[in-house]
Order: sequence, then structure tokens, then C-alpha cells
Amino acid sequence: MSHTHSQALRLQGSLTALITPMRADGSLDERAFADFVEWQIAEGIDGLVPVGTTGESPTLSHAEHKRVVEICVEVARGRVPVVAGAGSNSTAEAIDFAHHAKKAGADATLVVTPYYNKPTQEGMFLHYTAIADAVDLPLIIYNIPPRSVVDMTPETMGRLAQHRNIVGVKDATANLARPLHQRASCGADFIQLSGEDHTALAFNAVGGLGCISVTANIAPRLCAEMQRAWREGRVCDAMMIQDRLLPVHDAMFCETSPGPVKYAASLLGKGTDFCRLPLAPVAASTRTRVEAALRGAGLLN
Repeated sequence: MSHTHSQALRLQGSLTALITPMRADGSLDERAFADFVEWQIAEGIDGLVPVGTTGESPTLSHAEHKRVVEICVEVARGRVPVVAGAGSNSTAEAIDFAHHAKKAGADATLVVTPYYNKPTQEGMFLHYTAIADAVDLPLIIYNIPPRSVVDMTPETMGRLAQHRNIVGVKDATANLARPLHQRASCGADFIQLSGEDHTALAFNAVGGLGCISVTANIAPRLCAEMQRAWREGRVCDAMMIQDRLLPVHDAMFCETSPGPVKYAASLLGKGTDFCRLPLAPVAASTRTRVEAALRGAGLLN
């Protein structure tokens, strides 16, 4: 099966699932976001993923969602690929986001399996096919059963991989047997990215090309260097960085993301720690843990 797009689309290494900075009153801080994207690129990140889960897409208005994608593309100026979050549990809504992403100049879309309404495998197949038919832009499937309550099987993914616009998966199952089965069913040119920071390195050993990362918000240089070391065959160097980042990953997920990572970003002077309800401000114990993890990894002096 030929992926006309995947050759042109170089998705590999560390891609950041970007936070969406907000002011203390909860409004979008466009300036802080633009500065944050520029900093990510300066730190050597391999790609940018605006308005995913980490970007609080569930609580952004559609206008805000689209604005965040536009700013990200404008700031990136083609220096690194932008994979725009375009997921929804309404297929028509996902198509609208994907249309906008293409118009804005994004390089690809990231489309999560429909959450809450629990489609069957056939429903998921039809959902992704409809989006890929409607918008001529590379699409990355995002499979995250803990948040969606549905799990796309490797068989369904293999059917979808035959669509010329469906070029890869962000796999957040944390099941390291899964990419092997997906490689078997989707073909070796199907782009597999980990969606789970703890398995970012191990995932590459079973056919992955990188990770769409939460931790990269606050450690973009280290995350990118870990992936680069792996690509260059410097496995021991990569594992050393993996060990150094472990307490950071643990802290980032000790409470519902993006609460901890937004607090961590605020410690680095990258916007406030504000998350929109229903996400609560992080607990005092979480703040202590995040700060200790950042200091331990040398990210905060």
C-alpha cells in the first residue's frame, strides 16, 4: 500500500502535545502561546501538536481551537511540522476542524477515536474514512482507550491504513505488543508514534519513530535529544536521558494532565498554571512533587 503523503511528511523524534497558555481569568493568552511555540523550536523540538488533550481542546471554543492552530502554523513557518488536533466525537465537527487545519496550513491532523458515544470498530472505520475522504491532508489516528473508552484494533487500523490520507497512529495504549501488530497490519511505512511518555523510547524498538509528548512541553531539548540519540544508535545515551526524565514523567501524570504540566510550565515562566474547569487547580502535594522533579532533572535551578 502506498502512502502518497507519508514520504513527504517527516514525522519523527519528539513532538510536543502543546499546552494552551491562559491568563489568570481563563482567557486565551495568544502572546504567551506564540512565545512558547518559538521557544519549543529554539530548543530543538521535532514537531508541534496544538489543541490535543494537553491543549485543553475539550474546553476551548471552536473559534479558540482554530485560532490556536493558526498561531502555531504562523509561528512555526514550516520549520517543523504542525499536526493539528482535529478530533471530535461528532464526525461532522471533526471534518470542520480538519478543513480548517488544511486551510490554516497545518501539515497533518491528529484525530482521536470518538469518546463517550462508544462507536463500534465499524463506526470508527466509517468515522475516519469520512474525515480522510473530506479533507486531503495526512491524518494521524489517535488511539487512547483510557480517555475514549474505545480501542481501535490493529485489524481496523490496517483497513484504514489503505486510505491514502491515513498515514499513522499516535498510540497511547502503553501496550508494547500493539505496535508490532499494527506494523503487521498497516505496513512498515505507517508512521507509529508513542502517545505515552513513559514508553517513548521502548516504543521505537517495536517499530516506532518517536513520541507525541506531554513532558516535551517543559523538557523539549532533552526529549528531542533522547530521540536523536536513539536514531543515531547511541542507545546508552538515550537510556540515560530516559532515566533522568522518569521522575518528571511520573510528576506530569500524578494528577490529570495537563494540570501538572501547566504548573511546571509556570515555574519555567511559560504562562500561568490556569486550567479551565472541570480541571481543578493542582493539589499542594502535586506542586511540591512537580517542583522537586524539575529540580532533580536539572530543568529548574
